[in-house]
Order: sequence, then C-alpha cells, then structure tokens
Amino acid sequence: MKLWSLIGNSQRLDGGAMFGNAPRAMWSRWIEPDEHNRIPLACRCLLVTDLDGRKVLFETGIGAFFDPAMRERYGVVEERHVLLDSLAEAGLRHEDIDAVVLSHLHFDHAGGLLAPWAEGEPARLLFPNARFLVGAEHWARARDPHPRDRASFIPEIVQLLEHSGRLELVREGASSSLGKAVRFEFSEGHTPGLMLAEVAGVVFCADLIPGRPWVHLPVTMGYDRWPEKLIDEKKAFLDDKIARDVRLFFTHDPACAVASVKKDDKGRYFAADMLERLAGTEGWATA
Repeated sequence: MKLWSLIGNSQRLDGGAMFGNAPRAMWSRWIEPDEHNRIPLACRCLLVTDLDGRKVLFETGIGAFFDPAMRERYGVVEERHVLLDSLAEAGLRHEDIDAVVLSHLHFDHAGGLLAPWAEGEPARLLFPNARFLVGAEHWARARDPHPRDRASFIPEIVQLLEHSGRLELVREGASSSLGKAVRFEFSEGHTPGLMLAEVAGVVFCADLIPGRPWVHLPVTMGYDRWPEKLIDEKKAFLDDKIARDVRLFFTHDPACAVASVKKDDKGRYFAADMLERLAGTEGWATA
C-alpha cells in the first residue's frame, strides 16, 4: 500500500470556536489568527492505493459546493475544487476511486463529494464508481440532525447518497467491504458515531483530534457536542496508539499531515515526528 496526503479546499474559521475552552492568549500561540480572529485550517484527505487492489479515499474535505455568499460566510478560500487538482497530481481522477470513507457528514468533511457550484445547477455527486462508507449511527444523525448541528449537514448529500445505490453503513464490531486492511473505531464526543479509520499504521483522526494542538487532552472545540466525553475518548484513543505505535493523520492542521504521539515526563500528550505530507509513502507496521 502507498499513502498520499491530499489537500482540499482550505478555510479560515473563528479561532475561539475551534479552540472552545482554551483562552485566546493560549491558542493564538499555537496558530496565529488574522485581524478577524480567524485561523487557517486545512481540509486534508488521505488516499491509499493498492489496498487489496483498490484506491480508497478517506474523506473529501469541504470542496467547492458553496455558492459565493456561503463560501464567504464559512471562510472557504479557493473557488475551484482543490481536491480534484490534488488527485490529478497523484495521477488519478475522481472516477478512479473505488471507495470513499467518511468519518462523518459535516460539510467540511463531506462537501467534496459534490461537484463545484454552478449557478442554476443542482447538486451532483462525484466519484461515480466508488462505494461510500459511513458509520451507521452517524447516518441516523445525518438523516435527523439535532438543532445544534443541523447547519453542519448538507441535505442534498444525504439524499444523493441514499439514492446512489452505493452507500455502505459500517457498524461497530462488523466487517466492512474493505476487509481487515481497514480497522474502524467510533467516537461520540464530537458527533454521534464519528468513524475513525486506521490503515497501514495511520489513523484518520477526523474531528476527534483535528490537528497538533488538540492532541493536548483538555483542548476541545466549541463545535464538540460532548466535550468531557470527547476528552475521555481521546485519552483511551491516544494510549492505544502509543501502545501500538500508530501514527495520527490530521485533517485540519495547516502544516502537518502525520505525526506520532508521545507523553512527556508530566504525562501530557504531544505530537512528535511530524511529516508535512505523504506522497506515495509506504505504510507503517504496527504492534
């Protein structure tokens, strides 16, 4: 297997919302805000080739589905669908992808499933030859969102996936069409049924740990539905990854794609051995 970190459309979001309980004096040292208090965020995807003969994409980023007004509201930087360019740099088209694994269906993780916005045109799915893997519990949330996170979902995506004939709901403890090469675990703190996929010694952390600053246990996002639960999940998650020497893949970190996790002499977790990108990198063996 070979691993690629693919950049999608980037965002600038309010730093206070992204760091929740951390004061600005602290988080502004981790990621510098602009004059509007916004911080830069990546929407990074993981591509795995030769996964039992398949090309598998883990997430699609925010994409370019927003109209200009909404793109401005949510701080999406580029007008074009950047992930399609990144796929091309890896020698692929979206038609070449065999499976798309979605940790959850919030628009900054699933919007890239859609073709770029065009005035007067309806929403349209890309990746015509791919199966779409979503956690079963999260699918129920996406179909009937809570008012707190209703705005994070794209109703058209739910409808298009449901009618695609290629939706696969992954259940905890059950095998998926990807077989034993991909291991799934689930989290509740950010959103119900957040699906965390591990492959070739790397785990896609999604919004459990969006980037390096959030490796520190107490740091959560204002977007998390259940911060205390998330912290407990994060501790168990990180202890397991240390024990098995599994690396973390960050979707939102603007400068780091992959890192290992370590603990200092006070028991605090931190990211180490950072890699800015993967480009046809061999996977890592795990314990």
